[in-house]
Amino acid sequence: MDILNLTAIRLSEKIRGKELTAMEATEAVLKQIASKESAYGCYVTVEEEKAMEQARQVQKRIESGELNGPLAGVPVAIKDNICTKGIRTTCSSRILENFVPTYTATAAEAMERAGAVVLGKTNMDEFAMGSTTETSFYKVTKNPWNPEHAPGGSSGGSCAAVAAKECICALGSDTGGSIRQPSSFCGVTGMKPTYGAVSRYGLIAYGSSLDQIGPVAKDVADCAAMLEILAVHDPKDSTSVKMKETDFTAALTRDVKGLRVGIPRDYLGEGLDPQVQAVVEQAARELEKQGAVVEEFDLSLVEYAIPAYYVIASAEASSNLSRFDGVKYGYRTEEYGGLHNMYKKTRSEGFGEEVKRRIMLGSFVLSSGYYDAYYLKALRTKALIKQAFDRAFEKYDVILGPTAPATAPKLGESLKDPLKMYLGDIYTVSVNLAGLPAMSVPFGMDSQNLPIGVQLIGNSFQEKTIIRAGYALESTRQWQMPETKKGGE
Repeated sequence: MDILNLTAIRLSEKIRGKELTAMEATEAVLKQIASKESAYGCYVTVEEEKAMEQARQVQKRIESGELNGPLAGVPVAIKDNICTKGIRTTCSSRILENFVPTYTATAAEAMERAGAVVLGKTNMDEFAMGSTTETSFYKVTKNPWNPEHAPGGSSGGSCAAVAAKECICALGSDTGGSIRQPSSFCGVTGMKPTYGAVSRYGLIAYGSSLDQIGPVAKDVADCAAMLEILAVHDPKDSTSVKMKETDFTAALTRDVKGLRVGIPRDYLGEGLDPQVQAVVEQAARELEKQGAVVEEFDLSLVEYAIPAYYVIASAEASSNLSRFDGVKYGYRTEEYGGLHNMYKKTRSEGFGEEVKRRIMLGSFVLSSGYYDAYYLKALRTKALIKQAFDRAFEKYDVILGPTAPATAPKLGESLKDPLKMYLGDIYTVSVNLAGLPAMSVPFGMDSQNLPIGVQLIGNSFQEKTIIRAGYALESTRQWQMPETKKGGE
């Protein structure tokens, strides 16, 4: 039995059906990590002994009948900005190099309660700031389809781990596309839920009004099953919402007859790779064949999304990251003269270039004299973008478009030009500004044999609609994970 190629749902079925054990599944994935991790660099921390012990405990609970859900016994990875009690959580930053939380994030706790086995913590862009997983203090993650290319970011470690079969599924976080863009680049399925659908308690904050934890998996069904587990109301998070419907697997019907699908003309203009556009158009034709009604429309305000997003995200980051000062936890500089010098030296040495750039930008837009000109204007723009989506969803059930303007760039290309890297988020950041759910589904390949994902955007708390559309699209093509010989053997 090829355990590594099974989806989470199928693997759990086999474990619960006594065809194999949680220990065997965990051992198989740990062997894959040992074999491939040096080539791809998906993890910051791997907890072999803890994972095997957890697998033994899960197996007992399965055999006693206590665990019978779709993730029971499934080995999973967790992004390194989601707190895990007793397991190092670094945000891929030097400043949190030795930080071991005393509590577990609600989302990670929900996965463990469902019987998932935590393998370790995946690499990411430092404090989720970046689009390539190259700003990590520890290592550069590589794309399993071609190790010369980036996996995307900031959840690049989680997405690459799923693609390289170094886990069965994973948790990521999405502030401006950080689950969807690397999912597109790595040929996996990734979902950003509605803001408030999944608790942010225990997620180390970057932009608090934008951050959202979400699932990364091999297919839409696994994402739906994970979201059912993750979407719980949490009194520890003041933005957590109690959703009326959380039976997301009920939407796995392939029935899209009469579904109204809108494609923004603004998404098909300048800067979009023709190969990506062709894949989006092919996805539209497939939905039409299945009975959906597809048409183009003007979304408007798309060109303002990137500047509004980076002003708001950087402002919130400069506030959130002020807590990392060398006093309470994390890294502290060895030599300093006085308290203020300790602050400055600790933060200068502990944070990387991209994080410092965004803290400085955020501090600038929040400073006296610039607050009205930049920050308040960005908030007004955010409200207008939400209104534009509200108008669109009066007419359409789902918005279809590209996830990213191009396929995965070569390693090192994006860091040379930060502004170009920021523009790579043009199709994803609006979703976070408006607090909407969205999913990236792999749907094609470019001429370099790199994956292309299409993005499905839904109205607030309409995850079931995008799951239905994504499942229908997925059913029209056979998709395989990459053969990992290229850089892994």
